[in-house]
Amino acid sequence: MRRSFDVVLHGGALVNQDGVAERDIGVIDGKIAEIGQLSNFDAAEKINCRGLHILPGVIDTQVHFREPGMPHKEDLESGSRSAVLGGVTAVFEMPNTDPLTSTPEALADKVRRGRDRMHCDFAFWVGGTHENARSLAELERLPGAAGVKVFMGSSTGSLLIADDAGIAEVLSHTRRRVAFHSEDEDRLIERKHLRRDGDPSSHPIWRDVETAVKSTRRLIKIAQDKGALIHVLHVTTEEEIELLAQCKDIASVEVTPHHLTMDETDYQRIGALAQMNPPVRSARHREALWRGVTQGIVDVIGSDHAPHTLEEKARPYPHSPSGMTGVQTIVPLLLDHMNAGRVSLERLVDLTSAGPARLFGIAQKGRVAVGYDADLTIVDLKRRETIRNSWIGSRVGWTPYDGKTVNGWPIGTVVRGRKVMWEGELVTQSVGAPIRFHAAL
Repeated sequence: MRRSFDVVLHGGALVNQDGVAERDIGVIDGKIAEIGQLSNFDAAEKINCRGLHILPGVIDTQVHFREPGMPHKEDLESGSRSAVLGGVTAVFEMPNTDPLTSTPEALADKVRRGRDRMHCDFAFWVGGTHENARSLAELERLPGAAGVKVFMGSSTGSLLIADDAGIAEVLSHTRRRVAFHSEDEDRLIERKHLRRDGDPSSHPIWRDVETAVKSTRRLIKIAQDKGALIHVLHVTTEEEIELLAQCKDIASVEVTPHHLTMDETDYQRIGALAQMNPPVRSARHREALWRGVTQGIVDVIGSDHAPHTLEEKARPYPHSPSGMTGVQTIVPLLLDHMNAGRVSLERLVDLTSAGPARLFGIAQKGRVAVGYDADLTIVDLKRRETIRNSWIGSRVGWTPYDGKTVNGWPIGTVVRGRKVMWEGELVTQSVGAPIRFHAAL
């Protein structure tokens, strides 16, 4: 019997858990229905992927899309547009919006705003606070919740739990893996005088290595005492990589493309555009992060997309806000590193697709397998392109990589079987839906 599919992607090299090989993918009702040689098929749509590689859809587990409260920087539509233009099929969005995502009502509001308006699928981190700690067991299981996020050091917004007792209280009431921005607030306050007016290169002097290491050491001890699972976001130091390698039973590790690509010399090149929390540091730390990637200590790579307008970034330091765009450049930057021999293509897939699905219990995403969502990132490993501000879909319209030439480029983004982006153009209207998690089913 001649089988019929809604969509068939044919001729591409599929990169998956069982290696790399030329295989076609048949899609029915947004799900992968068959993988193999599908020459004898009917399909409503055929996507020619000859000469291209098909990856499981890239999942960016740390983005700030600023809605509600700061729409002049970004909103869910513009941030997700930037995501799919860069080959990203799903995102976890952060809770430091206005109002904070710290109540069932605020979470439900975000889910409502995102559904059929965002271009990719989505989940939202719930902000852990002193006030909601006892209700986190219910909050972390609500539809659309990625889990709980805690700020141990102050950054953008007002979310903060700086004390050990507060962290312990959060970890007493959660069962899912809790994500942490790990910087020691007391040390940040003590060292504020080290910021030099007009000099963003003093940012990593203020928010120094010990600020991160002290916080992460505290966090590990509390998590061990409570028997809780933790996820340390945007790790930046060699010392933390060594520390976290010793407690992989409870701790998972994220690094960002910025910290893998940039170092302290970039402050001289682009000033406050390189300013983020935790900061870009010296090449010693960047190389240690790469060792964490190659040695398997690092579990996922998230972009920490955190946009501010160019006018805001132009304020004299320390009045310039921390954060930069990143969701659209995560794929081309990592492909460039892959082509330079820094990471294999299979490891890249594990860090951006299979790893997030495994770590956070995402249902039916992260692999190309029958019965899974047909989320696919289609790339040209050989295409050489120059990243430009004009390419960026984010509302703020800039990237710290403007003018950087990379080897490897996203060609297509398929979300649940729908071709959303192809060759730099949006070709389907918004289709975003909440990500489902095993812990909440």
